[in-house]
Amino acid sequence: MKVIIPVAGAGAKLRPHTYTQPKPLIPLAGKTILSFIIDQFVELGQKDFIFIIGYLGEKIQHYVEEHYPDINSTFIVQTERSGTGHAIYLAKDSVSPDEELLIVFGDTICDYDLAEVMASKHSVVGVKKVDDPRDFGVAEITQEGFIKNAIEKPKIPKSNLALVGIYKIIESKQLFEIIEHDFTKTDAQEEYHLTHVINELAHQGIKIGTFQVNNWFDCGKKESLLETNAILLNKVGYASEEIPFFDNTIIIHPVSIALGCEIENSIVGPNVTVGEKTKIKNSIIKDSIIGSYSVLEKVALENSLIGSDALICGASQSLNIGDNTEIDLSK
Repeated sequence: MKVIIPVAGAGAKLRPHTYTQPKPLIPLAGKTILSFIIDQFVELGQKDFIFIIGYLGEKIQHYVEEHYPDINSTFIVQTERSGTGHAIYLAKDSVSPDEELLIVFGDTICDYDLAEVMASKHSVVGVKKVDDPRDFGVAEITQEGFIKNAIEKPKIPKSNLALVGIYKIIESKQLFEIIEHDFTKTDAQEEYHLTHVINELAHQGIKIGTFQVNNWFDCGKKESLLETNAILLNKVGYASEEIPFFDNTIIIHPVSIALGCEIENSIVGPNVTVGEKTKIKNSIIKDSIIGSYSVLEKVALENSLIGSDALICGASQSLNIGDNTEIDLSK
């Protein structure tokens, strides 16, 4: 069994952060988005991974090789943004004939029973009921619970079951054959989505079941990312439990504070994630994510997303600051 994780997207909705940092490496509740995904599989003994990289892909490769040296990692570059179906097809030569696949999009964090999904005797896809399905791939299912149709961003949805970006595919040979056959007919300007492949597999008579995810955490833009950070910090196992003493500082739980941070004369929390070796002085921080190696002094921040290596002095704002930024609002 191989795990394929497409992480080639540009993450445009999270700019300016994604100008310098790929979206899957954005910090969240003391981890990165990508580490949430990899850790789920590693905990169940899975070691064979294929990463489809593109924009800032060298940073993803470096992160995986540094933090997960014990897994078998293959990195494949998607040079053109031709859709998720095309991204999966690029892994064809790294997969044995009829080898089972687990596909998880690189920004998909969900609560679900991964062990049950891995043990399924037939192909399955993750779904979640949503209020407005028009922005998602949508699954129509039979009374027996199998996929009847899968449509990408339908104008008139016939179902409210959105595909969340988690797939177990047993029939990998047929999957690659469908993509190879269909992608050659796709207009060069049109993206070829994995949703189309699932639809074709179902129409060929292959049984593809569904499983409901309990929670589907949105990491698409600043506001939803901060909301997801707060939700995860309030779940067991994500917030920091043992926090070192910081001089004249009040910590309001839940927070995640990485190693090597220096904090003094400040109030931090609730719902704050702070990256490693960041310095916070004479400041109040709540409901925010702060990157690594940043310096915050004499600031009051709320609902803010601050990148790594940022310097901010003398502000009382809600900010969205990318990496390597220096701002002085004290004058």
